[in-house]
Amino acid sequence: MEEFAFYHECEVCGLRLLLTPKIAYDGGWDYPPRMGQWGVISPRTCGNCGIEGTVWFALACEKKTSEELTERQYQTALRITQEKDPYATAR
Repeated sequence: MEEFAFYHECEVCGLRLLLTPKIAYDGGWDYPPRMGQWGVISPRTCGNCGIEGTVWFALACEKKTSEELTERQYQTALRITQEKDPYATAR
């Protein structure tokens, strides 16, 4: 399948770039479809940010509940869980 570009948004620093999955992966991004899965909470980071500031880290490693997330973390979790696979809609 030919790759096309879509927006990648780092949940830690807020960087938002239009990238193909290959370019993103080669640049260190943790982003589906190469890293993680659409609609499932996992890190969405650029190549410069670590996972310590992600919603995934707060939930999985710091054992925070959804009520303990910051408003930004909560909104990020909503965004991630509502993601749609751009390749599924392009078919």
